[in-house]
Amino acid sequence: MDTSGSTVLRWQFDLVWSLFEFHLDRLEDDDYLWEPVGLCWTLRRDERGVWVPDWADSEPDPIPVPTIGWISWHIGWWWSVAIDHMRERAPRDRTEIEWPGPGPAVTDWLHGLRKEWLRILNQIAEADLDAPAAFPWQGESGMSVAHTLAWVNGELMKNVAEIGQLRLLRAARNDD
Repeated sequence: MDTSGSTVLRWQFDLVWSLFEFHLDRLEDDDYLWEPVGLCWTLRRDERGVWVPDWADSEPDPIPVPTIGWISWHIGWWWSVAIDHMRERAPRDRTEIEWPGPGPAVTDWLHGLRKEWLRILNQIAEADLDAPAAFPWQGESGMSVAHTLAWVNGELMKNVAEIGQLRLLRAARNDD
């Protein structure tokens, strides 16, 4: 059995993605913008019809509960930037990441990011894991490509759990 770092990180990513697909496959269009409480972060159309996420430059207190739509945009944002860093290209700004809107377009968008990430994972050799990496640790030293891959797995796992919990809560309420 191959227990190299790259193999284990890939296995972990595949496990997290399979959990994500469980929820993605069951999301209804109305789930994306459902607000479970009054203090929520979501996405709203601007005057051009572009979906814009709620945002604050410093974390508010209390922290708003994100909608599934907001979390899916958040995944698209950090994952796009992680891909940019791994491809050694200029990372996109948060405002450049456009959410495609509720429904199958989100699923297609996230599946596209997964495909791009798999291409990166498939190109990483064991020796590459020790290379220095700055994302997402702006300024911290000693972080490696392996740390970035583990961070992506951890961040995705956290976001998948949040989406799953919101989906289950909405289904259990069944009052919308």
